[in-house]
Amino acid sequence: MTSNVPIAGSNITAPTPQNTPLTHAPIAAGLSRPTVPDISEDKEEDNDDDDDDDDADALREQALAMVQGKLAGLIGKSSGYLESLPVEVKLSVEGLKGIQVKHHELQNQYKRECLELEKKYLALQKPLYERREAIINGSEKPTTEEITAGEQQSLKDDEDYIPVPKENIVPSAIPEFWLTALRNHIGLADLITERDEGALKHLLDIRLSYLNENEKEYEGKPGFKITFIFSPNEFFENETLDKSYLYQDEVGYSGDFVYYKAIGTDIKWKEDKDLTKEYEIKKQRNKNTNRTRLVRKARPTESFFNFFNPPVPPSDEDLESGKYDEEELEDIEDKFQLDYQIGEDLKEKIIPRAIDYFTGKALEYEVMDDDEDDYEDLDDDDDDDGRFDDDSESEVELAPRRRGPPKGRGGAPANAGNVNPEECKQQ
Repeated sequence: MTSNVPIAGSNITAPTPQNTPLTHAPIAAGLSRPTVPDISEDKEEDNDDDDDDDDADALREQALAMVQGKLAGLIGKSSGYLESLPVEVKLSVEGLKGIQVKHHELQNQYKRECLELEKKYLALQKPLYERREAIINGSEKPTTEEITAGEQQSLKDDEDYIPVPKENIVPSAIPEFWLTALRNHIGLADLITERDEGALKHLLDIRLSYLNENEKEYEGKPGFKITFIFSPNEFFENETLDKSYLYQDEVGYSGDFVYYKAIGTDIKWKEDKDLTKEYEIKKQRNKNTNRTRLVRKARPTESFFNFFNPPVPPSDEDLESGKYDEEELEDIEDKFQLDYQIGEDLKEKIIPRAIDYFTGKALEYEVMDDDEDDYEDLDDDDDDDGRFDDDSESEVELAPRRRGPPKGRGGAPANAGNVNPEECKQQ
């Protein structure tokens, strides 16, 4: 179940770290279109029965909607039961609340220790990441042992894999490695435009670090930072672009760290190279002199680099004044969820398994959230697509088939060298 928690300073909600929803749609549903039988007199009688069933279903849905509407109006309101309890029972209830407070304190301590454990293992993984960067950028060549280990994994993944001859092992950079890896992440692929690709081809590495809570910039909050390393390019002057995610001081109601806010690098764009803006030429006429002139105006546009300009929660004053309607608040909440999801996916998936995203292997393990409301029962006559065996009594699942075992976070096998992701997730 997905649970949301309030963002500090407003009543907007942000996802708890480990329950951030994945809104990815399946890559391929893999469903055949059912055939439509010819209409006959017998079918017409069946259709009449179906109409009656549809009417009954509609009435049931209306009744259910009415009940749900009435229950929704009671949420948050007292039933009067607690108020009616004897004083001595009320004291017992308060005592249980006190025990819960101590439990919450221990949970907060546990998550803090998990965070320290994550930092420890990131330090152990640092040499591997440095080695990976050197091979990607062609400053070093892979060893025979590394190649052999990779080939053994390839044979596990594909029994038809043919090893590459190893007579000529030389340093060789992998072109557009990180652009390809980001493109193979379903959520990020939607954010990267064709205009962004020119800049992202200069991406040398993506690194993870944890925040120094003593720095004023981070307000004493725990959290993590994603750093993008770029080679010199014609788009911006920055060599690095950072995105920091801050947690609240204490864990939330779900027992996990709660998203507080994000801080992004101010990109120093070179002249006329701002990928987050589009320019248009407009003709203006002076009302007094009747003279005309051409004016170039900039307007915001979709770009991956908007990622470094995170959404800002509305102030308490704006909320109290009713500046935003319900639809606008929902839109702000969606932006917070998307921003946080991307940061967590970079931290938990893309950085640790960059080669799997480059090759596309990671897509086999992406978990797709199938909403039961998206499916409907098929009639008995709709199984003519050959997916059912008339002699079989077993049930056939029509949901898309998922490749790979549902282990670890996001469906990918958990890395044995890391902290148990189900126990110490910080997102």
